[in-house]
Amino acid sequence: MAKIISFQVPKSQKEFVRYQEDRGKTFYDKLHQHPQLQLTVILEGKGQLLSGDYMGRFSAGDVFFLGENAPHVFRSDPEYFEEDSSLKSAGNTVFFDFAALERAIGELDELLPLKRFHEFAGLCFQVFGWSQEKIMTLMEEFGKSEGLHRFQLAIQILTILEKAGDDLKQLNQEGVMRGLSEKDGSRMNQVMQYLLAHRFEKISLEETAAVANLSKEAFCRYFKLRTRKTFTQYLLQLRINEAQKLLQETDLGIAEIAFRVGFENLSYFNRTFKKITGLTPRDFKPLT
Repeated sequence: MAKIISFQVPKSQKEFVRYQEDRGKTFYDKLHQHPQLQLTVILEGKGQLLSGDYMGRFSAGDVFFLGENAPHVFRSDPEYFEEDSSLKSAGNTVFFDFAALERAIGELDELLPLKRFHEFAGLCFQVFGWSQEKIMTLMEEFGKSEGLHRFQLAIQILTILEKAGDDLKQLNQEGVMRGLSEKDGSRMNQVMQYLLAHRFEKISLEETAAVANLSKEAFCRYFKLRTRKTFTQYLLQLRINEAQKLLQETDLGIAEIAFRVGFENLSYFNRTFKKITGLTPRDFKPLT
């Protein structure tokens, strides 16, 4: 079994900030976590962000901030995995290692506000508004920065996040899947990968429980404890997320979209869509 949940950011033990550029067809698509805090700017590509009980879309221009040991996956849309696809994904990420910072300079009064970020453990946020714009501008400098300049940029970004207020929107609930063990995380990753690969097909609770190597009853308890959703609620959310994308980006009719994302009954699709999004599919679809 792959040990992906304890994903380690390649860095030295004395490095507070690590900058990473991801370029390729898809983003890293395994559920994982790491003790470093993470700030990611999506430059190109689309897909689903899963973190705890949160399931949402990401696209170019989005900025996400994750606390320490927040299990997450940026799963590129299916078309990005096709062999003949020319689609690309790109993102820039900064990892912050507070343990390294505290070992190096202790508890300087000037840095005490940074302790607030320990409260973000296990949580995932999206950054909006002025804070989003300012962070994206600063991230453009990271690739050509080093040494003290890079440290200064990191502190500027953290200062913006610390004062972001309503610009910082919490996406998942506290404590959900926080700090999963390697065994537990590997099991959750297998379940997530299975659901993402088959979410538009007829998949049963029994089949998914078998993937987790659990009985149906044990799996129901296991899954709800870690996502705060039942298996059915989670699967419906994944399907509605895809329906939102198709409504916004294609000219397909509502009935065809419902069928494509796994619904056999149009009225059930309409009811589910409104329950999850607050809008009917017709109201959600952009006017042309």
